[in-house]
Amino acid sequence: MERALRPVRGGGGAVAPITRNVEPLRNDSRGLFTLDDKSKQLIELLQIDGRRSYATLAKEVGLSEAAVRQRVQRLIDQNVMQIVAVTDPLSVGFTRQAMIGIRADGDLRKVSETIAKIKEVDYVVVCAGRYDLLAEVVCEDDAHLMEILNDTIRNVPGVSSLETFVYLRLEKQSYAWGAR
Repeated sequence: MERALRPVRGGGGAVAPITRNVEPLRNDSRGLFTLDDKSKQLIELLQIDGRRSYATLAKEVGLSEAAVRQRVQRLIDQNVMQIVAVTDPLSVGFTRQAMIGIRADGDLRKVSETIAKIKEVDYVVVCAGRYDLLAEVVCEDDAHLMEILNDTIRNVPGVSSLETFVYLRLEKQSYAWGAR
């Protein structure tokens, strides 16, 4: 399966995987696109430094600057990748970050879509295992976290229980896994 890119959690110049790939021809029933070697190379270079100029990228991948600009724009337009600034929320004024394990009843897609709309939630996945969903939140402080947990997430229809994992320190955050 070809890898694609998703918006990064926490938001400097990084690109991270989502669920689609890029070229115009669909290659399977899931709607995935095939990435050629040049597009993969562009993704990998932008994952290292999302501020690279089109001229620099063109030299590195052996295409014209216009071709690179067009490919990068197509990757962005087709939601294969985003180029964003990644920050450590704890260093820019948010004092509490946590992962929340959520057990839910009913349609997990509806529950995950509702939770994904919460402003403080920056990451939601439907998963298998102990929890049905994992959601990452970034909050101003513990009182704000309590409000999000008690007044917002617990009130989402279908949510049956939560377990909160409060972050003490961000040890590693990397999005440079390349493209397959």
